[in-house]
Amino acid sequence: MNARHASFAEFYPYYLTQHADRRCRRAHFIGTSSAIAAVAQYIDSLNAWWLLFAVVSGYGGAWIGHFFYEKNRPASFTQPWYSFRADWVMYWQMLTGKLSW
Repeated sequence: MNARHASFAEFYPYYLTQHADRRCRRAHFIGTSSAIAAVAQYIDSLNAWWLLFAVVSGYGGAWIGHFFYEKNRPASFTQPWYSFRADWVMYWQMLTGKLSW
C-alpha cells in the first residue's frame, strides 16, 4: 500500500480487501483472542511477561495470516494506528457474525 488513507472510514474498506482469505481472518481472530486472554492473565497475575505475550500473539497471528495465506504485506507496516483499530473492528464483526471467519 503506497497511498495513505485520509480517514479511518476510507481505510477500513481497503483493510478488508487485504483480508479476503478466510484463513487470514481466522489467524487474526485467534491472535487477537489470544492477546485478550494474555491481557486478562496479566491483570490476574501482574506478571509483565503476559503483556509481551499479548503483543507477540496478537501480531503473530496477523502476520501468519498475511505471509502464509494472503501473501501480502500487513497494513500495520504503513498505517499502524488505523490498522490496529481496523483489527478490532474486524474482530468484533467476526465475533458478532457480520463478517464470516
